[in-house]
Amino acid sequence: MNAFVELGVPVKGINWVRLHPGQTADGRPSLLASMGQNNGGLFVLDIDLATGHCRQFPVGLVGADYPSASMRSLRTGALYVGSAWSGHLHRFDPAHSGRGLEDLGAVDPELATFPTGIQEAPDGSIWIGAYPGACLTRFDPGSGRFTRHGRMDPVEKYLYPLCGDDGTVVTQVKMIRYRLEAIDPRTGEHRAVGPALDEPTNPSRRFIFFKGTDGLLYLECDQVNFRLAGFAAIPVDRVPPQMPGIHSTIKHGYQEPVLMPGGLRAALTDEEAGIFRTLRLTSANSAVPTREVTLDWQGGGTKIFLIHLGPDRRIYGSSYMPEHLFRCELDGTGMTDLGQCSLSLGDAHSMINYGDGLMAIASYPAARVSLYDPRQPFRFGLGPGSNPLDLGSLDDGEIAYRPHTMATSPDGRIWIGSVPNYGLRSGPLACYDPKTGHRKTHRELVPDASPNCMLWLPALNQMLIGLGTEEGSGVQVKRDAGAFVLWDTERDQLAYAGDFGVANLADVVSLAPADRDGLVYALSARPAYLVVDFGAKPAPTQLLLLNPARRAVVARSPVPPEAGPLPVFSYDILRTGDDGAIYLVLATGVFRVTPGTCELTPVWKMPADTIDSAGPLVGRRLFFATGWNLRCVDI
Repeated sequence: MNAFVELGVPVKGINWVRLHPGQTADGRPSLLASMGQNNGGLFVLDIDLATGHCRQFPVGLVGADYPSASMRSLRTGALYVGSAWSGHLHRFDPAHSGRGLEDLGAVDPELATFPTGIQEAPDGSIWIGAYPGACLTRFDPGSGRFTRHGRMDPVEKYLYPLCGDDGTVVTQVKMIRYRLEAIDPRTGEHRAVGPALDEPTNPSRRFIFFKGTDGLLYLECDQVNFRLAGFAAIPVDRVPPQMPGIHSTIKHGYQEPVLMPGGLRAALTDEEAGIFRTLRLTSANSAVPTREVTLDWQGGGTKIFLIHLGPDRRIYGSSYMPEHLFRCELDGTGMTDLGQCSLSLGDAHSMINYGDGLMAIASYPAARVSLYDPRQPFRFGLGPGSNPLDLGSLDDGEIAYRPHTMATSPDGRIWIGSVPNYGLRSGPLACYDPKTGHRKTHRELVPDASPNCMLWLPALNQMLIGLGTEEGSGVQVKRDAGAFVLWDTERDQLAYAGDFGVANLADVVSLAPADRDGLVYALSARPAYLVVDFGAKPAPTQLLLLNPARRAVVARSPVPPEAGPLPVFSYDILRTGDDGAIYLVLATGVFRVTPGTCELTPVWKMPADTIDSAGPLVGRRLFFATGWNLRCVDI
């Protein structure tokens, strides 16, 4: 009988937080907030500015986790929220709070899962841009009707609208190529307007689309600035300051302090730590003292992205937006949300033990690296004495973005493989030497491929790297197959790149030593999100037994579809047991690999739910996560 144990909910954080200033019907300052979470979905707060007490209004729609776009109407005071990944539009009107957070319907059922921007036109209509269809939709609050204008670009996925006070509606298309597409609100005709930027990641180029303080739309370029009016881009010598708030397509994250009617300024002072509890209120009248209130919102639970066995034999893990590091004992006791471990605040994509009892954490976005000593007090920061210490991105944030994998070489260096930044192709390999601080990045190992997993091979004195087809967000997959790379860490150069003769190789998502003759197990699979979001072709899942020295496949066997799909977070799902056997963790259960073969035997079936993230196998106990729940089972 397998002992299945619920260990708890380690993190109850929130994400996609925005403050929305306004006023009540009788003219008093009003402050709303939109917040996202996984367990229970997103919610809206109506904040009592005197006490910090929050009236909390849940979304009530399954899958509506993140308020990825939000805007409070300057006309009516109603708050509009676009939810991801449901792709719906919602409305909260504080003047009619009894209605709660209303579900107005799907933005575009065919093209929208992730609203990217919401704007209000002078006639009161609401315009929504969305991913992945780069689509534009108009909502009429009076009639409750949607007018779906469809794609604004045949290839791109991201779209961000702005509305000028003169009635002009223009959208910015991203991520491969930046350009503007204007639309006539009366007829629905749309066409390109103004210049385009073919090098969006070039820091020397300038392409800033925004709404000015005069209420009109502008584009700042390298040498010429433009005012957008209808379908025209009119050159201008000067542009006004940007209108504060959400009226720019370059500010998608958390925001600066907001100014409410009457001159009261509000700011969340702990947002950089991903806490969002302390609201500071500052009056324009210097005679009125600044004060702080504590928000009493209630969180339900944040998804667990990664689980790791630390050097102190404790369980560590990372939640997903916000990225908090948590810890507990092997029996689940002492569960603690340690808090922020990186400026990234997305999630830890990989962790590794190194040196004498130390841990390294690589985080999304920007593949930032943090170093942590579990024996010392937890005090996150960027300077001396910080623990974890955020070192930043090894390539200054230019290329690496999602650090899927880490490994160490015998000389003590830490190696990190990542998917590239938005709009880029080919993920890099980076290394960091904790003894000297030296860091280096190799831009591309294999064209149009990114590192997913790594394994040190003592017999060859080389690093085996498994690559997949994932590109930077917004880019379509170009390859059908991943690859294997052998990397000479001493010479810091490529020794081999190829497929080891594996037919129908998909993405290499996991590696594990076979514990005999230098052989290695690998899993070839195609994660579902690559098919849905990146346009990759579906591919069968195969278990492979490799001989890296001969650069050949020894055995292989398909993983039958009835065995179940990959976990949602589907990397590093081959586990080595104390008995020397290899275990494969799928969403629906665990399988044992017969040593020296690719034969699978089921050893445990998940009784309900799914395994979303596979953690370490400690003795016979496998740790894993389902959503926000940390669990374990003895196999």
